[in-house]
Amino acid sequence: MSAPHPVQTVADRPAHKGGSQDDSRRVQTVADRPAHKGGSQDDSRLVQTVADRPAHKGGSQDDSRRVQTVPGPGGRRVALLTLGCARNEVDSEELAARLDADGWELTPDGDGADIIVVNTCGFVEKAKQDSIDTLLAAADTGAKVVATGCMAERYGKELASSLPEAHAVLGFDDYRDISARLGSVLRGEQHASHTPRDRRELLPLTPVARRASTVAVPGHAVVDEHTPAHLRPILRRRLERGPVASLKLASGCDRRCAFCAIPSFRGAFVSRTPDELLAEAEWLAGEGVREIVLVSENSTSYGKDLGEPRALEKLLPQLAAVAGIVRVRVSYLQPAETRPGLVEAIATTPGVAPYFDLSFQHSSEPVLRRMRRFGSTDRFLDLLASARALAPEAGARSNFIVGFPGETRADVAELERFLVGARLDAIGVFDYSDEDGTEAAGWSDKVSAATIARRYSKISALAEELCNQRAEERIGTDVDVLVESVEDGVVEGRAAHQAPEVDGSVTLSGTEVELRVGDLVRARVTAADGVDLIAVPSHVLSAASPPGLAAASAGRP
Repeated sequence: MSAPHPVQTVADRPAHKGGSQDDSRRVQTVADRPAHKGGSQDDSRLVQTVADRPAHKGGSQDDSRRVQTVPGPGGRRVALLTLGCARNEVDSEELAARLDADGWELTPDGDGADIIVVNTCGFVEKAKQDSIDTLLAAADTGAKVVATGCMAERYGKELASSLPEAHAVLGFDDYRDISARLGSVLRGEQHASHTPRDRRELLPLTPVARRASTVAVPGHAVVDEHTPAHLRPILRRRLERGPVASLKLASGCDRRCAFCAIPSFRGAFVSRTPDELLAEAEWLAGEGVREIVLVSENSTSYGKDLGEPRALEKLLPQLAAVAGIVRVRVSYLQPAETRPGLVEAIATTPGVAPYFDLSFQHSSEPVLRRMRRFGSTDRFLDLLASARALAPEAGARSNFIVGFPGETRADVAELERFLVGARLDAIGVFDYSDEDGTEAAGWSDKVSAATIARRYSKISALAEELCNQRAEERIGTDVDVLVESVEDGVVEGRAAHQAPEVDGSVTLSGTEVELRVGDLVRARVTAADGVDLIAVPSHVLSAASPPGLAAASAGRP
C-alpha cells in the first residue's frame, strides 16, 4: 500500500512505503492528486483505470520504486521492483531469497533483465495507477513482465485481462513456488490468473485456531518442499544495505473499518512467533542492521492468536537486547487497542524508540463510529498524555481522513481541536475517496468533491503549521541520531521521534569527529527547518561495525 509522507512540507521526501488509507504516510498536495470523483464506484474501476490510462511515456520512475535484479545460468535474469509499503519490501526480500536459492541472480537494475517482477500496491486509486504505469514501463524494456503484490492479489484475472502487457499476474499463493512460476513465463507458457476472493475467509474465525493453517501468508516462514534447506531458518535476502530494516511482526487485520479494503486481500490477522522474529532480528543484525522497524497492519493485535495478548510487551526488550541492534521501533498502533502496559513498554524500555505511530484517522466521535472505529478527541489526548508522562520527548505521528461520508463542519472543528492539542511530530492527511468493496463506498451521504477539497486544504495547512511548531519545540533538546547517510561531508540521520523516510530528519553539523553510517550519536538540536532538525553532535553512543565486520562475525564470507 502506498505510503505517502505527512503534511510536514517535505514535498520532496521520498514516498513512504506505508500501508492503507488506514496507515499510509504521505500527504500529497491537492494539485498532485487526481480530481476527486464523488459517489460510489463499482468494481469496474480497475478496468476503467487501465482503459483510461494515458499512452505510456518512458522515463524515470519516482523514487518510491526500488528496482533490484536477479541473472542466473541460462539467461534467468530477474528484476524485482517494489511499490508501496514496508511490508511489500519484506515480501520482495522473501521472493529474492527463493529466487536466489534456485539460481536466479540479483542485480541492481533492470537493464538486460529477462523478466521483471513488479510487486504492486493495491491501496488507493493513485497507488493502483502507479502500479499500472510501472508495469507498462517494465514492458517497454522488452523483458517479460510479471505482476505480484497487493494489486495482483486483489484483482487477479481481472488485472490480467485488462493489462495484456503483463505476461502473468501472480497471487500470494504463488509465492512459495515463485521460481517455477517465473521459469514457465520465460518458456512462454500461459499462467491462469486466480479469481480474487476474500482472504479473510481462508482462515478460522477464532484467532488461536489459525496457527495450524497452511494458507500462504507472505513474509511468514513456511518450511515446505519449496523451501531450500539453507533458507529454512531465515527466508529472506536483503535488497538494500542501509542500517535500517523492517521486520514483519504480523500480517492481516481483523478490524472492519468502513473505508479500508486491505483485510479483504491481506487476510485475517496472523502473528509470527517470538522465536521466528528473534531469529530474523539476529540475522538482520549480522547483515549490519542497526534499527529494526516492526511492521504489520495492526501491531497492537500481536499475540492474540498466540494466546498471549501481552506478547508485544514481552517481545520488545528481547529484540532490543539483540547484539548490534541499537533501536527498535514499533509502527502502526491502533489507539483502541493500545493498552497502558504497551505504552509503558514503548516509552521506557531501553533500546526501544519512544515513538507512537497511532492510527487516529479522525477525532470526532460520530465520524469514528461511522468508520467502525472507537475513540474521541479527549480519549486520544489522554492516550498521548499517558505516553508523555513516561517519556516527555516521545515522538507521535498519525494520519487523518477528511471528507468521510456524513462528516459535518462540527466534525472538522473537532478534528482541529484535537490537532492543536495533540502536538504531533508528523501528520498525514488524506481526502476521502471510495474504495472497491468497502462499506463506505455504498453509502449515499457523500461529502461533495468541492467541500472535500476545501477541508483537505484547510487541515493540511494547519497540520503543516503545527508540525513545524513541534519541531521548533525541540530546539535546545538532546536527541539520539542514527546516521543513515554521509555524502560530500553532509551527515544525515534520524532521531528516535523520526521514522524512516516518512517523518523529518536530522542534519549533523559542527563536528570534527568522523561519523559513519550506522553510528548512534548524541546531539543537541540548534535549529529547525520545517520538520527537519539541525544538531551538533556531542559524542558517539554506539559506533557501527566497520564494513564487512558484521557479516564476518555472523560467519559469512
